[in-house]
Amino acid sequence: MSSAMLRMTQADDVARAIIERLDGKVVLGLPLGLGKANHIANALYARAATDLSISLRIFTALTLTPPEPGSLLEKRFMGPILERTLGGYPELAYAQAQRRGGLPPNIEVDEFFLQAGMWLNDPEVQQNYISANYTHASRYILERGCNVVAQLVAKGERDDAESYSLSCNTDLTLELLKAKAEGRSDLILVGQVNSELPYMPGPGELPPEVFAMMLESPEVEFPLPGPPKQPVSLTHYAMGFHVASLIPDGGTLEIGIGSMGHAVAHALILRHRQPVRFVEILKALTPPDDRLQRHTAPFEEGIYAATEMFVDAFLELYRAGVLKREVDGAVLDAAFFLAPRDFYAALRDMPLEERAKFRMTDVGFVNELHGADFDKRVADRKGARFVNNAMIATLLGAVASDALEDGRVVSGVGGQYNFVAQAFALPDARSIMTLPASRQASDGPESNIRWSYGHTTIPRHLRDMVVTEYGVADLRGARDGEVIARMLEVADAAFHETLADQAKAAGKLPGDHRISAFAAGNTAAVVGERLEPFRKAGDLPPFPFGSEMTQVEQDLAPALQKIKAAAASKTDIAALALRGLTPGKDPPGLVAALDRLGLSKPRGLEERLYARLVRGALAER
Repeated sequence: MSSAMLRMTQADDVARAIIERLDGKVVLGLPLGLGKANHIANALYARAATDLSISLRIFTALTLTPPEPGSLLEKRFMGPILERTLGGYPELAYAQAQRRGGLPPNIEVDEFFLQAGMWLNDPEVQQNYISANYTHASRYILERGCNVVAQLVAKGERDDAESYSLSCNTDLTLELLKAKAEGRSDLILVGQVNSELPYMPGPGELPPEVFAMMLESPEVEFPLPGPPKQPVSLTHYAMGFHVASLIPDGGTLEIGIGSMGHAVAHALILRHRQPVRFVEILKALTPPDDRLQRHTAPFEEGIYAATEMFVDAFLELYRAGVLKREVDGAVLDAAFFLAPRDFYAALRDMPLEERAKFRMTDVGFVNELHGADFDKRVADRKGARFVNNAMIATLLGAVASDALEDGRVVSGVGGQYNFVAQAFALPDARSIMTLPASRQASDGPESNIRWSYGHTTIPRHLRDMVVTEYGVADLRGARDGEVIARMLEVADAAFHETLADQAKAAGKLPGDHRISAFAAGNTAAVVGERLEPFRKAGDLPPFPFGSEMTQVEQDLAPALQKIKAAAASKTDIAALALRGLTPGKDPPGLVAALDRLGLSKPRGLEERLYARLVRGALAER
């Protein structure tokens, strides 16, 4: 490791020094998500783009790319929200080039996890994607000859000495530094200080001499990107309450980002604070002959988190007194974080000794069990429940989570397979896959439960628990016929007959099999009826942990979703516009909604049409 860290204030100076040190052959590792040193990466890109003698290969994952709203309505609605959540974040130059149509011939970008849905129609990105378990990514980076890692870091002081923290991305960097210490790599570590990044004590704390170079200057400071909180639908709440009833007190938990994680966290907090109410909601969603072991009592011992991603839902569980079981002084071990901006602020404001309860470590520690401390990891991760999102599940229990049937990658495998494997390796753990039973496609509703599917993330021999809004299918150790029957019980009623006929035709389901009376009511309308009293009572708020949107925006969002859905059909969009022309009292909130969208005094045909559509959509509430 270098004994003297070079301190610099200009990103271009860092890029020049890296290129000179590596003789123009740069194999750059950039951390997943938040931890990328954007200014250094962009300076390296700029030099390579104008000097074809430089070879720049980038290995990374989850390049954060701000979405580009399409229609005038989307731009006016999303513009201010994106500014609040992503404003000031410097977009990565290589991603901009990919969006424009391609990279220079001397620059390559390989990613092992993509921003969900962003690159489905980009052949270059699709062809350069590397399918990898998160725990194998550092191996692939080393095999490709990675010679420099550029990472965003937090600066602090420990024991009266200058110190740096890898903060949001200890995941692969710690593993790469271990490889260097063992003589398996000669890569250099380059840092970029960001004062908004929380200083996380623990394994990711490093002294200055570990870094070859450090970029620090007000000119390269930027606000951290914070994906906005998504509203929790009744569908997600139904799944969330089922999941929350499967988590034992004293257990271990892993959940992911987004509204599904918020639904589970909110249900767990309600179970802890109002167990009677929790049971009432669960009873409304559960068949009378349910035989699953359900956990409904408040948390006395509490739970511990072993999760690759430290999401904001865990912080809410900690505040509520649910996340409180400590392992070696920590309530959570995680490998990276990416969350709304108030999450970063909460960590920065937390006393350092309390912040240490959220321990950031290497991905191999949280995603795997093997190692010198195998027995301790097994003991610490008692009662583990690994909760992951899926896109498609088959009647035989296979799951597709990362790619479409034609092979195009939506996101990536990440750590999902790792956690499923852990669920089978630990003595009392379970893997829980969540997915809505159906989706609205361009030509109508589609079942997310299929007889077969052309792509698999988790094979059927690792089938365990599948949760939809209609219930829990416990598949572990069950015979194929039982698995199919249980999956049918959590499928949407509109597809029961077709799915059952396919299974019967294959000889995998008895010809006289019948769906239960409870499952025959598996429709969105029925779930809505069951949950409506609790929604009205305030038990199921659309944003349980706050929102970056104003109240007007929250009220307007469902109406805009209706317009977007109707746009797929000329008949539907015409009917919505006609409703907006119907005489009568204006729907509540119309004036504020039109004002927010700049449509209170529409000019031109397009604005007048949008104003009518907004009125029509609000009238349908």
